[in-house]
Amino acid sequence: MTEKRSGRAPETPSAEKRSPKPSPSESYAFFATCAKGLEELLQAEIESLGAGPARQTVAGVYFGELAARETLEGAYRVCLWSRLANKVLLPLKSLPANTADAMYRAASSIPWEDYLSTTGSLLVDFIGTDRVIKNSQFGALKIKDAVVDRLRDRFGSRPSVSKQYPDLRINARLHRGKVALSLDMSGDSLHRRGYRQQQGLAPLKENLAAAILLRSGWPEMVAKARDENTVERLALLDPMCGSGTILIEGAMIAADIAPGLARPSFGFESWLNHQSDVWLGIREEALKRRQQGMAQAMPRFMGFDQDAKVLRAAKFNAQRAKLDRYIDFALQSVEQLAGQQLSDIDHGLVLSNPPYGERLGEIDTLGELYRGLGDRLKACCEGWQCGIFTGNPDLGKTMGLRAHKRYKMFNGPLASELLLINVESSQFVNAPPKAIAPKATELQDGVLYRAQDESELSDGAVMVLNRLRKNLKPLRKWAKTSEVNCYRVYDADIPEYAAAIDLYGDHWHVQEYQAPRSIDEAKAKSRFQEIVDAVVSGFQLGEDQIFVKQRRRQSGKKQYESQRDRDEVARRKIIVQEGRAKLAVNLWDYLDSGVFLDHRLVRKKVAELSAGKRLLNLFCYTGTVTVQAAMSGAQSSVSVDMSRTYIDWARENLELNNISESRHELVQEDCFAYLNNCREAFDVIMLDPPSFSNSKRMSKVLDIQQDHVALIKRCMDLLKPGGVLVFSNNLRSFKLDVEALEKFAVEDFTSASIDKDFQRNAKIHQCWLIRAK
Repeated sequence: MTEKRSGRAPETPSAEKRSPKPSPSESYAFFATCAKGLEELLQAEIESLGAGPARQTVAGVYFGELAARETLEGAYRVCLWSRLANKVLLPLKSLPANTADAMYRAASSIPWEDYLSTTGSLLVDFIGTDRVIKNSQFGALKIKDAVVDRLRDRFGSRPSVSKQYPDLRINARLHRGKVALSLDMSGDSLHRRGYRQQQGLAPLKENLAAAILLRSGWPEMVAKARDENTVERLALLDPMCGSGTILIEGAMIAADIAPGLARPSFGFESWLNHQSDVWLGIREEALKRRQQGMAQAMPRFMGFDQDAKVLRAAKFNAQRAKLDRYIDFALQSVEQLAGQQLSDIDHGLVLSNPPYGERLGEIDTLGELYRGLGDRLKACCEGWQCGIFTGNPDLGKTMGLRAHKRYKMFNGPLASELLLINVESSQFVNAPPKAIAPKATELQDGVLYRAQDESELSDGAVMVLNRLRKNLKPLRKWAKTSEVNCYRVYDADIPEYAAAIDLYGDHWHVQEYQAPRSIDEAKAKSRFQEIVDAVVSGFQLGEDQIFVKQRRRQSGKKQYESQRDRDEVARRKIIVQEGRAKLAVNLWDYLDSGVFLDHRLVRKKVAELSAGKRLLNLFCYTGTVTVQAAMSGAQSSVSVDMSRTYIDWARENLELNNISESRHELVQEDCFAYLNNCREAFDVIMLDPPSFSNSKRMSKVLDIQQDHVALIKRCMDLLKPGGVLVFSNNLRSFKLDVEALEKFAVEDFTSASIDKDFQRNAKIHQCWLIRAK
């Protein structure tokens, strides 16, 4: 592709546009990118398409070391037929980038006239920064300049830049002082098949859905059923189908439809050396295969979801893929899955991507969803295969089914696993028998309220009790001086006894942590009972003074039945003190009590900053930050949260402290939507989002690691001169992107925000103060 075309007169436009034909001896090597964890599958796929030999590397596969025409044909086939690749690139050259000028000169040496005419258009995708190339847009600009300057020097005119459908898309990747330049054969990412115009809030990419199907053995199941003439009694079922991606990709596999057939274009179609005859032949072959595939008998495809909006999106997407006649969608929850719906099916694959969360409360609630799914599978789908794709494999354990194989994959930046399960009685995990408790002594899930004499406590319970008393001695003095009566007493100080224990006035809140995998489930439960025994007996608590929260819960509404029968005193909100503020907490109905104890000094800092100022409190939860700011003299505030429950709770906290809503406004709205529409300015902004949320009520999925830069920048746009953003989160693995925020003054406030009761666990949260430079 780099040879000069003979007989060309540079000054003649028609000659410049002539398509070169590579010599038969010329060879290429292409590179197909993919998500980490899919390299082995992609290599096998590429070789099956006749585009090999192929060689794996991290997040991609090299292929195509053959003669030019054969290799172009193979690359075209990969672009059209790969269900797994993101991009297909033609590597050109690795450039030194020790200076920007050196990179420009090296890029100028590439014969760009072999790929692009002066009347064409280009786009440079530049990835990476370092101490020399500090901005990817600057890097892209230098490469673009090198291309257009070379063509202008040779032909007297230059190509234009186009962000949509350029004739030539150049991929530039900066790594360790060098920039690897490649031509992008794909154009838009290959996961965009063209059928998905509507989606839910946490959709799988199409190529990841295809990878899950391939790992689950769906193509082999279809082939075997066709051989045995039972394909019409085979089913693919997604009980939480969202926008239908898994089902549509499964139907495309069964019907032998090339995944790129509905795409509007590919990057190579406007190259000067594009071999249109080869490409049209490959595409025509794919059209015939689709026609033949759709004329065959097909498996059943069934998708259920309890969200009518996303189900409408699924139906729309299936129509665009021209596969809607094969896929049955129905509005129903997981619990409504019934055996009679599957009565005419002999065997099948249940494949789903259930939601998952990182906050303690989210995981606990989702455990019920996974447990319910497991119950329905055992009741309705025995003899089937099952694949559960989740970012939290521990949730998969709550299904009560053993996985015979696990595959590690990545859903964007999130490490995830595909759990493969044979739904057979031999793989059912029987829950341990529930403890038989004396009347009115069961707190929750077999955890007993047992007021014992200390002499009756086990050795483990005595050890926990001794640690509690040791911790309490200095904490009580500190709490009195600090004017707080709610604080953490114990935080898994003894690793084998994994719980967080908080004191709210004279009420004790005991939360179980997930035990390590090495700890037997029954042993973990026994140790948790010892923790409760230590608290009850050591501090002589009545039954209405201890509240137990566990990750292991019974299914459905059962976890709340005994709660609602308890005395009204145990269920009402408790009023606690934090400085001059009164705050309402609920220790029974919710996993989180209504006040994040570890953020006490963060609230204090926001209150100090807000005196005489205007505050915006985003993801405000129960409004505790707003209360403290108002009581410290904040002029006015706006508090935003998507939850009606939390907004009502915040209103209760304002009323408890005689704070008027006329100056301290409460807004029930998705914080992303609020930020997008806000035209006000604030002196102080509090930003404390969850680590991850795929709530159906949000306008987008929130991943704080991925989204924090955009969130912070938008907040900084709303700050008045001299204002400050207080940014906090509880994701242990979180890394602030300092380079992306280099135009701001960022102060790490974490160590100063950890109060005495959390110094045993200083990684409980991170906090920064961010100002304009």
